[in-house]
Order: sequence, then structure tokens, then C-alpha cells
Amino acid sequence: MSNKLIGAAVFGQSGGPTSVINASAYGVIRTALDTPEITHVYGAAHGIVGVLDDELYDLGKEDAHELKLLMNTPSSELGSCRYKIKEEKELQRIHEIFEQYNIRYFFYNGGNDSMDTCSKVNDYLQRIGYECRVIGVPKTIDNDLVGTDHCPGFGSAAKYIATTISEVYKDAHVYNTGAITIVEIMGRHAGWLTGSAALAGINGLGPDYIYMPEVPFEMDSFLSNVKKTFAEKNNCLVAVSEGICYPDGTFVAKAQISETDGFGHAQLGGLAAKLAHAAGQKTGAKVRGIELSLLQRCAAHLASQTDIEEAFLAGQAAVQCALSGQSGKMICFTREIENGSYKCGITYEPLSICANMEKNVPREWINESGTNVTQEFIDYVLPLIQGENKRKVVNGLPRFAQLKKIKATR
Repeated sequence: MSNKLIGAAVFGQSGGPTSVINASAYGVIRTALDTPEITHVYGAAHGIVGVLDDELYDLGKEDAHELKLLMNTPSSELGSCRYKIKEEKELQRIHEIFEQYNIRYFFYNGGNDSMDTCSKVNDYLQRIGYECRVIGVPKTIDNDLVGTDHCPGFGSAAKYIATTISEVYKDAHVYNTGAITIVEIMGRHAGWLTGSAALAGINGLGPDYIYMPEVPFEMDSFLSNVKKTFAEKNNCLVAVSEGICYPDGTFVAKAQISETDGFGHAQLGGLAAKLAHAAGQKTGAKVRGIELSLLQRCAAHLASQTDIEEAFLAGQAAVQCALSGQSGKMICFTREIENGSYKCGITYEPLSICANMEKNVPREWINESGTNVTQEFIDYVLPLIQGENKRKVVNGLPRFAQLKKIKATR
């Protein structure tokens, strides 16, 4: 494969939105628009579904200042999907669309399942001999992608979690009559986000207990801990991952089998209310169950500036990786220490090792009882939440990008 390849590029977003996914979009779009080898830059409406449906936007027709506002615009501006490629005829359709638009660069921004889509497209195009460079751009608040030190989106969500836990702590300690408060945080199989609640403890406002999916959950032990702490402090604050499981592997939340997404993952929720009810029955105390739900995904007002800049870097690096002649890779972050300070580096890993795999919190970063994280975990997350969002504000409110989304023509 020669390094110089002339043709169009298409960019798509997939999976759950984040506060900084559009910063990665801007990294890809701006770099691609400024690259002579790339003749057109298209955006796929709702990820790979937009490619299959021939719903592409001509991003070269967008106003430059609106594109720049993507840096501080949350959610997936081009639209997202949770769609699993199941049949070869879908790959044939993707190839057909790529040929019609002379697409020679494909950048796909998402998490584990999105990297699976990326890998399938890359493998198919290579098999049939169609020259196209396929690069995965990482994204997930869950921080569970294999191959990278951390993921764009995680730092901002972690900052939101730690800040919210601090505020809930202050609220919960107002009255002379205490309460037990359970905060449910996203994380089906990995506890990175829930563990981030511990950062609030740096300022003395952290939860009393943190329960994560990496350690089997024991209801009796949980109730005993909560009862003891409430008796001692007249208050108890707990952070818990939505995906905690009993020792037999069943979710404590007990989601119905029919409640799944396009990749068959259980849709969880209601855990905080369930645990709060159980704690109330056990202690007779006032209880609150708080489910942060979607709020933790796109809280751009609390986005980490470090996360924003790294998300842009991931998009930019994806284009540079493709221009160098590589394909079938995902952009990955490395952690470097320069003059005693954290620095993010870039490397590339094969999509095959990133797709459909999950990176859990190391067991040694969780305390022996499984009810909190260690200092190693805090040291890992803390650099990622630094810096305040430099967003544009109009009339006291954030001004997000407003793209025209002009349909592409062949």
C-alpha cells in the first residue's frame, strides 16, 4: 500500500454520546479538510447506518466557526447508532457506497462495539482489494477499551461524578436527622466511573462506600456496612455501579432479558432505588436513591479541558495515521511523565485487539473488602479531570455548534 492515496473521507459516530466526542469529530474533520490528498470530507448520519442508507453530509460546506464550536459541544452531533453488522451483504453495501463517493478513508468514533464494526469493514475491504484506510477513534465514558491507557470522554464524566458526589455529600449533611443516600453510576462491567466518586474524598466529601462490578456484591454485607456507618455518623453515602452482580453473575438490578440494545447488552437501571429501599427496611432511616442516568454522559459544563484537548488529539492523530499508510488500527493513548507531570502520548493498536474486549479496573486498585478504591486508582484518574471547559457562552448559556448538515451528492 502506497502512502499517498487520493480520495474522500467519511467520519461516523457510534454508541453512547459523551461531553467530548465532538472534539474528536473536529480533530478528524479539520485535519481532513486541511489535507490535499483528501478530496471531500463526509459525515455519516447516525454512524454506519448513515453509510448503509446513503445519508452523508458534506462537511466541507459547513461554516468554519460552527465546526470549531464542536470542541465544546456535547453529544454526537452527526447522530449515533447501536447497530451491529450481521451479514456480508451489509459490507457489500458499504463498499458500494464507498465506491460511489470514492471514499478512501473511513474514520469511526466509538467504543468496544464500534471498533468491532470498524474491524469488520477493514477486513472486508482488504479481502476484496478495495484500497481504503480504516481507523478507529476511541470514545467511551466507561473507560473500558483495551489497548489504550484511557479513553476520551472518561475524564469529563469522572469530573462530573466527583463534583456531583461532592455536592450530594453537602446536601445530605444539612439536617440534624441523617439519611442514607445511594448514588447509581453508569458502568455495566467496569467500575472506572463509579470509582471516580472517590476523588471527592480528596476534599473530604467522598462516599463512605464504593461498589463496583469487579467485585461480587453481597447484599448482607452491604446492609451491614450501611447500618454500621449510619449508626456511627448519622449519615451514609454510597456510590454504586449499575452493573454490580451477585456472586452467581446475575445483575442486582435484574434487568429484563428483553431490555437490550442492538448488541445484546442488558439495559440496566433502578438499582439505587432497590438498594435504598433495602437499606431503609434494614435501618429504618430516611433513604434516597439517586440515578444519575444520562446526566453523567454529556455534562459539558463540567468537561475536563484535558479531556477535550486529548479528544481532539485522537481525531487529529487518526487522520495522520491513515495518511501515513496505516489501516485497521485504533488510536490509543499512552501515559508519560515529563518533568514530573502527566503527558498524553499517542500510539496505534490493531482493531482486532480492541474490538469486543473490556478493560476492567485492576483488582489491586480496589481495597480488600471491595468497598472502595486505592490511592493508585486516584493517582490514575486525577490528571484526566484537570482544566476547565473554555466554552463559548451567549446570554449566560452555552453556545453549541449548529451545523447545516447539507446532504452530500455524488
